[in-house]
Order: sequence, then C-alpha cells, then structure tokens
Amino acid sequence: MAKNTSSSAFRKIDVDQYNEDNYLEEDQGELQSPSVGPDEAEVTAMLNQGRNIEALKTVLKNAPLGSKQQAVKDAALNLTLKVLLSIKSSQIEEAVNALDRDFVDVLMKYVYRGFEFPSEGSSGHLLLWHEKAYAVGGVGSIVRVLTDSKRV
Repeated sequence: MAKNTSSSAFRKIDVDQYNEDNYLEEDQGELQSPSVGPDEAEVTAMLNQGRNIEALKTVLKNAPLGSKQQAVKDAALNLTLKVLLSIKSSQIEEAVNALDRDFVDVLMKYVYRGFEFPSEGSSGHLLLWHEKAYAVGGVGSIVRVLTDSKRV
C-alpha cells in the first residue's frame, strides 16, 4: 500500500540551480592578482650565465595568465620565445623533464602561441619543444591548453 507523505519539504528545493542554461563561468583570474610577467633583466642574466633551464622555469612561473593587458602578454611571449630558442635541441628533453605538469601546460600554451607568430627558424625548434612536451604531458596537456580560458 502507498505511504502517505504529507510533507512538503521537497518543494523548497531550487531546481533551477541544476539548469544547464544558468551556467556562470568562474573567473579565477580575478581572485589572484594579475601577474606582470617575468622580469626580463633577471631572465637575461640567467641566459648569459648559461642557466637556461632555470630561466625557462622563471618565465613559466611568472607567466601573465591572469592579466588582461595584451602588451604584458606579448612581452612575456617574446621573452619566453627567446628562452626557448636559446636552449639547444639536445637539452630540450632534459628541460621538459625538469618541469611539473602545470609548467608543461604553460609551456604548451607558449608553443602554440609561438606557432601563431613564427619567426626565422622558430617553427622547427618549436616543433621539437611540442614533441618533448607532448611526451611528458600527453594528450591531456593539449586538451587542457585548448580548453583553458586563460591565454598567454
């Protein structure tokens, strides 16, 4: 026999919160203070001393992901490409293996952004970076880069 439920507590649930049309994108960049990008003098000094992998880590750590200023992002891109192109082909695998997963994702963002604005001889070198970063990050890294709303 059916049970009599005279309770109306179920009517207090807001079912509209589960509607897919009410999706609000979370802007996590606003929660963090926007980065001003890597310090060019510090990175250039590292490159001059031959500490290329440390320069790469510094550039990736200080990437202006939360910044909305295109000039800051362009300056960071130019500096990152300078670092990437200064590392020899034989050292690329060692450099990528020294990075953690988040840094590999940021590296992939810069590689794809570098493909957008190729310079003399940069495309072949960026393809090597992509190959080694893909070996470490896998398809997941590419998917995270292509679906992330924070651009470099």
